[in-house]
Amino acid sequence: MSKQYPFFTSPYFSTFRLTQNIIMKVLLFLLAPLFTLVVSAQQIPTDYLTADFHKGRRDAFRAEMPANSVAVLFSNPVRNRANDVDYIYHQDPDFHYLTGYNEPHAVLLIFSSLQTTPDGNTYNELIFVQERNARAEQWNGRRLGVAGTIATLGFESAYNGSEFAALDINFKSFDKVMFYNFNNDIRDTREGADLFDLVKSFKNKIGFPSNYNASRMQVYALIQSAPVEETDKIMTLLDRYAKMDPSLIEDPFITDFIAAAKSGTDQKILDRAKTAVNMTLNQYNFDLEGLDRIMNGLRETKLPEEMALLRKAIEVSAVGQLEVMKAMHPGMSETEVQGVHEYVYKKYGAEYEGYPSIVGGGNNGCILHYIENNKPELGEDLVLMDLGAEYHGYTADVTRTIPANGVFSPEQKAIYEIVYNAQEAGIAASVVGAPFSAPGAAASKVVAQGLISLGLIKEASEARKYFPHGTSHYLGLDVHDKGTYGPFKANTVITVEPGIYIPEGSDCDPKWWGIAVRIEDDILISDQGPVLLSYMAPRSVAAIEAAMKLPSPLDAFSLPTLE
Repeated sequence: MSKQYPFFTSPYFSTFRLTQNIIMKVLLFLLAPLFTLVVSAQQIPTDYLTADFHKGRRDAFRAEMPANSVAVLFSNPVRNRANDVDYIYHQDPDFHYLTGYNEPHAVLLIFSSLQTTPDGNTYNELIFVQERNARAEQWNGRRLGVAGTIATLGFESAYNGSEFAALDINFKSFDKVMFYNFNNDIRDTREGADLFDLVKSFKNKIGFPSNYNASRMQVYALIQSAPVEETDKIMTLLDRYAKMDPSLIEDPFITDFIAAAKSGTDQKILDRAKTAVNMTLNQYNFDLEGLDRIMNGLRETKLPEEMALLRKAIEVSAVGQLEVMKAMHPGMSETEVQGVHEYVYKKYGAEYEGYPSIVGGGNNGCILHYIENNKPELGEDLVLMDLGAEYHGYTADVTRTIPANGVFSPEQKAIYEIVYNAQEAGIAASVVGAPFSAPGAAASKVVAQGLISLGLIKEASEARKYFPHGTSHYLGLDVHDKGTYGPFKANTVITVEPGIYIPEGSDCDPKWWGIAVRIEDDILISDQGPVLLSYMAPRSVAAIEAAMKLPSPLDAFSLPTLE
């Protein structure tokens, strides 16, 4: 049997609070129908991920944890827009994935094994949430509170956030304390136990030093484990870290290691450096990489429940592209196009856009992350539209490029066909077992050959100036979702998004200037081959031109003229 590490050492919490929890469970059993009625009365969607799903994800996470470890995850901070107006709150994807709790000011603790209190009660997870507050809820909406968290999210041990500071937690008893490094922009609000207070309490409990440098500790860990024959490899990694944090090369222990490497791996100097970093590392049991390692693996592949929501987000986004094609005309503005897309999202119940919408007409499309979307009239432009709906946390990412007048010009069509063929090659390469780079390699080859055939470049190596970005990323709870970036696994969703961008002033015939084309689709990696999930959005030249001839519900829609 594994050793038990008591978490609650305070008699108050070991007796009173756990007794209170038992009473709470009895009350919740009796009042569960009431919670159901409240949810029903609010008429909220019923297709959210279930409490069982989130619990299953916590169990899967726990199975990957090192022995005798604890993971601590915090909710996302509230971001202030101006004065008393905050940005719309969006939960941290990892926190949502593991809990289903979508309010701020919360902390989750997951233990690798059962913990035992002095009076013999056991637990393996704890969550601390916002306390119910009638006045605050009048302004900002109903909170789950402890009772709601237990009743609707399936936690057995839930507490008010204000109780976190009072817990006598001995984090030193764990071999590993896993958490993400802290943001330095968490606002201290008027809430009694806000995220600022939770993080502050946690830092105090683990003895987190004010001058802690995560990059330095990562380099120390590399030095600690580096055999002599891998010194050159460590030096390469160190150079990469030093570019992000130049102060690293001033560290005396790292300086010793560099000296050892430059001297031909002098073992005495290397041993001295290792001894020094060992003493430093042994002061802490922090693990700032373990959470990412586990979450990357869990979130890379999607369970059926996730796929249902992700498919919905993708289909909504694809329909948005189709409806814009039907409604598009030269007199439309970029802003109007964005509005049509996002109206479709809301019509289908998508809560958010997965990322800032991109609608770039003409040369604006050459700006990869163009979000101003304020060109007043599209005219004869080719319009690049990169948008994605977020449905219950899961985000689509679909891009189409269409002519505002409904017909591709010869130059626009020539570039479009290259990108289309490149995407076809990239999709075909998206198979189980292929390296993550396979779609990009296949697409880049086609783009380079196409640009050479048009005389835009002379050598394949020049293609990068017109195709400057990667071809794929994972998709899920984030638009650039977590993953291992290893060989493709079944039930993984990626994007395939080649593009060609020829900004005004490029070193080529001006007839190509201002043409920007990106085609992006969402692809399920399956044992049967790649599955095009965003198929509802027309993709070929012929299909796009045909769709743009279809009638639109907006054809008869007009608004009064404003002065």
